[in-house]
Order: sequence, then C-alpha cells, then structure tokens
Amino acid sequence: MMNLFRTCFLLIIITPQTLAAAAREHVNPDTGLSSWKTDDPVFSMELIQVLPDYVRAVYASRGLPQTIIDSVSSYCVFGTILKNHSAVPLSYDVGKWRYVTPDGKTHKARTKTEWVQEWRDQGVAFRWSLLPEQQTYAVGDWGQGFTTVALPHGTLLDLHYSWEQEGVTHTGIITEVRCAPADIEQK
Repeated sequence: MMNLFRTCFLLIIITPQTLAAAAREHVNPDTGLSSWKTDDPVFSMELIQVLPDYVRAVYASRGLPQTIIDSVSSYCVFGTILKNHSAVPLSYDVGKWRYVTPDGKTHKARTKTEWVQEWRDQGVAFRWSLLPEQQTYAVGDWGQGFTTVALPHGTLLDLHYSWEQEGVTHTGIITEVRCAPADIEQK
C-alpha cells in the first residue's frame, strides 16, 4: 500500500500540471472578430484574431518590403497577451506550443527568432510586433505581441501551450480557436 502511495505521489510531483484552460470567447460586436481569454489565476493568455489587412497595415506603416508584408499576412495571426498573476516568476517558450487542427495534425508556431532571421537574410533589421519566443515574467509582469502559425485564414484549432514555474511545467489547452477570416466580410 505504501509503495502505491509513493508511486502516486511521485507521479503527481514529476508529471506536468495539465489543465483544460477555461477560455471565454468574446465576439467584438463592431467587427465580428473573436478573442479567447483564459481564466487561470496564475498565467493568463488572451488570443485576439488579427485580420490580414491589419497585419499588412502594421508592416507597411513601418516601411517593410512587400515580400515581408505578404509573407506575414498569409499566416494565421493572433494578438497575444500573457500575464503572470502569481506570487512567483514564471517563464514560457512559444517554440514548445502546438496548434492542433480538427484533422489531428499538429502545427508549430513560427517564432520571433525564425521571422527575424528571415528578415535579416533579406537585409531588414526589424523585431517589433512579435511576441518574444521565450520570456520570464516577474510577479505582475505581462507582455504582448503577434503569434503566427502557417494555417489558412478561418482555420479552427486547439492551442496546446505551456509555462514553467518553480521547476514545474504546466500545460493548458484552449479549444476551438479560429484563425481570423481573410477579410471581415467572410466572418
């Protein structure tokens, strides 16, 4: 009996803490665009649909080449806001997050590092607008930026994400998130 208790205790200690994030969808009544926000008391995340036209406007206003504007706007883009609500620091790594489509296929987010390297190869020194790939947040810290995944506009997906805190990996899933439509009329 004691061995069973010890085994269960060890599994609890070394197994990542998983939660199905209770995410609320909010539909903007003016635009029809959606956002999803988790209710986790430790690490909250909000995903906001970003239209390709908005992405084009952001990058064009910074004078970026049309090839970069076209490339980023072809992706599924979310405005992403992350917050540490806990009493101790936490960290995340976008490179570990996965997007799962209804066909069961898993897709990685395109990280800031990957975008910046592509742009650097084109002679463009630009880093603004993208969510940092890895970050540690002190108590009360938050951050924001675009997250991108190479999926068609309007695609339905589940986001599997994680963060680390005090040596423990926590995971969550935000279900039934939808990439922004190609334009507002398709909403």
